Amino acid sequence: MAGLWNVAKCFLQLSPNYVCSLRMSIRPIGVTVQPITLFSTVQTSPPIISSKRFTPVVSTVRNTSFFNKLPADKLWKGVTSVSNAGKKRGRGRAVGKKMAKNLNKGQVVGVGKTNMLWPGLNSPIIQGRELIQQKKLPDDPDREAKLLKLRDEMGAFRLLRLSPLERGWSGPKLPGRSVGPPDPVGEDNFEGFDTIVLEFKTVCNMKGNLGRTRRTSAFVVTGNSNGLAGFATGKAQLGMTALRKAKNRAAQKLMYVERYNEHTVLHDFFAAFGKTRVFVQKKPEGYGLICHRAIREICKAVGIKDIYAKVEGSTKNVQHVAKAFMVGLLQQKTFEKIAEETKLHVVEFRKERDYFPQIMAKPSEVKTTKAIDDMDLNLHLNAGKVVSKRKKGFHFNESDPSWQNHLSKTERFRNRDQVKVNLLVEHGEVRSFLADKYPECRHVKFSKKMEES
Repeated sequence: MAGLWNVAKCFLQLSPNYVCSLRMSIRPIGVTVQPITLFSTVQTSPPIISSKRFTPVVSTVRNTSFFNKLPADKLWKGVTSVSNAGKKRGRGRAVGKKMAKNLNKGQVVGVGKTNMLWPGLNSPIIQGRELIQQKKLPDDPDREAKLLKLRDEMGAFRLLRLSPLERGWSGPKLPGRSVGPPDPVGEDNFEGFDTIVLEFKTVCNMKGNLGRTRRTSAFVVTGNSNGLAGFATGKAQLGMTALRKAKNRAAQKLMYVERYNEHTVLHDFFAAFGKTRVFVQKKPEGYGLICHRAIREICKAVGIKDIYAKVEGSTKNVQHVAKAFMVGLLQQKTFEKIAEETKLHVVEFRKERDYFPQIMAKPSEVKTTKAIDDMDLNLHLNAGKVVSKRKKGFHFNESDPSWQNHLSKTERFRNRDQVKVNLLVEHGEVRSFLADKYPECRHVKFSKKMEES
């Protein structure tokens, strides 16, 4: 009781500039103090309580809340997501696999527990020439059960399942996958075209006023598998926007590529872009595409089916690999141009013709026999560049007599296939250098005769 009376004395000693209303009622059980109502808060002189200065504390009041400033998806993201610093440290790897339930799913604006017909909300105002009136519709007792069933069916987030033929080289991710033909331009449709994603990544740019801005970069190639192909890069905030921009740009930069018999390149060639070097070899039908994965997708877009490509230098830069290969395809030389440059006949040796030379192009002026030097056509087409070969390893038993005995027995079979080809080209048959003196040194083909029954 003494403490309460001291509080009352303090309020009575307040300056008269504070107009207050103090109501106190004393009851036998205890003392009840009613709240103080301030009618004026204009201070002219500081109040004094027990000969000490008393300064009232003024606290700011928030009249708004961020809960009514942001939409629901932003609030859910703030609750369930991980910061960029946390992602770099490997936190929140399972974030995104779970999806918050959408409680608005299945509900229609204007339709609630009371099934009413509201003109302008859930029905048109005028239907024909009649004005629709507000009226109550029969109740739907199963409405709550249907909403609960819809919410229960919303399970955890699952990645889109792809068939093995639709996957790229990165599994379910975009690189290596097809995203369809480019968008039509007016009446022109890109029929028969297909677009393959070669690279899909996030790029950042640091600015003074905006800070670090992030965008998505997409590098794609599009083609009709019949000699027409183009590649381009697109950047945007959203991934789908970047893909659409990239494939539409690639459709505007189509290039025609010459092919040999519509299945391989015209000849072996060398090309480079940046630190990437590409050596491409012409191969027969049925060989396949033995090359870098980016080059393989470009070959499918162009219509090339059989090549061997060796990539040296920078192999991880997909854009440099693709640009180097496309530069080499565009710099191919026709047989007529090769014949004019070398002033020699361009011939071809094929197995189905028993390696008999077939003339492909003739020059307008032929070199004389005295002017012909030892010329390597592959070095001429590859600008003097050769493929780097790995050094032959050391055999563990080279010094053993048994290994020397093996080499002496197999020495006569070295380069046997190439020697056979050269003999067929020069003499038309497999023969020895003593065949003119000794006819029995010729190669005899044995044919099995069917016995007549």
